Amino acid sequence: MSAAVLKVEGLKKAYGAIKAVDDVSFEVMPGEIFGVIGPNGSGKTTMFNSVLGQIAPDAGKIELHGRDITGVSPTQLNRLGVGRTFQTLQVFGKMTVRDNLIVAAQEHRGTMTSRMFAPTDSGLGAKADALIEQFRIRHVADKRAGELSYGQQKLVDIAMAFMSEPALVLLDEPCAGVNPSLVGGISSLLKELNRTSSSSFIVIEHNMDFVMDLCHRVMVMVEGTVMAIGTPAEIRANKQVLDAYLGS
Repeated sequence: MSAAVLKVEGLKKAYGAIKAVDDVSFEVMPGEIFGVIGPNGSGKTTMFNSVLGQIAPDAGKIELHGRDITGVSPTQLNRLGVGRTFQTLQVFGKMTVRDNLIVAAQEHRGTMTSRMFAPTDSGLGAKADALIEQFRIRHVADKRAGELSYGQQKLVDIAMAFMSEPALVLLDEPCAGVNPSLVGGISSLLKELNRTSSSSFIVIEHNMDFVMDLCHRVMVMVEGTVMAIGTPAEIRANKQVLDAYLGS
């Protein structure tokens, strides 16, 4: 198997006496969809934000393609090929869907000076149009994002994360607040992106059916620690996980 896209070793983060993340280690392989589950307070978000450079871990090491990125800023990580979505929408409501996608990738196109003299769409129009087609949102491409339904905005938000053709995308609760009828569509879309791109995904999500259907492997976190890592079938059959989280 190829070298890991992301490697996390001995990650720790405490807030006073509370160990939010306690010696967490895992790897994400090329082309893998890696799920992270656990009850509220299990450390998922702290781990996520440590990997993304939003908070500094107390200990541990984070590598991207073998390069130490521990403590690297979110902006630098984005330039290194790491994309992300947030629990809350990050779309620009007054801009069109197409312009949202273009803006999401502009920072990857040269210097500020070169962008000033670039075409209006910074040469990103074709890429934006391709993703608009792939996400099946052509019919709203010229509408302001703020005029769309929540589910449509969620699709725009996810599409923005893929505009820079990242090697690794971290998706924070992509189904949160979405109408159940759209959940299957998001799953199918992510599977398609996984097949057609070279990206690996990390997905935090509370919808268990979504995670188990989508992900190649799943990591279960409880009280800041890793309880288990395995395929969906292995996680479903793990008695410790069933007792602690999934329920019998």
